[in-house]
Amino acid sequence: MTQIIVEALEQTGQRGIINKGWGGLGELAEPKDFVYLLDNVPHDWLFLQCKAVVHHGGAGTTAAGLKAAFPTAIVPFFGDQPFWGDRVHARGVGPPPIPIDEFSLPKLIDAIKFMLNPMVKEKAVELAKAMENEDGVSGAVKAFF
Repeated sequence: MTQIIVEALEQTGQRGIINKGWGGLGELAEPKDFVYLLDNVPHDWLFLQCKAVVHHGGAGTTAAGLKAAFPTAIVPFFGDQPFWGDRVHARGVGPPPIPIDEFSLPKLIDAIKFMLNPMVKEKAVELAKAMENEDGVSGAVKAFF
């Protein structure tokens, strides 16, 4: 997976941060000047430093990326992650999700190119503004009752 990420970044001319985390990512045969390997860091800070984000699609990680107003690609592998990948794509702020068992170089390259489209960035900014103005607690209470 790490090699696919590095190759996709190279082919699209992008720099990338790979959060090594517990997923076993980040083992490079040789260092690349366009890839920074990172241990754990808060997503709400990290995502503000990025142009776009690619991640597993957990609810918290997805919210952090969208709140930061960045196009988001999701590579789900269990639980609610496919749902969030579908929602991100339906809102036009990310490409179709790439299920982990379908993860490939061509699909990641397509996802990166999708996220670099200025219209996708515009939609991400609009969604972030809507999220900022939303009263989530009141909405949750209404939904409950």
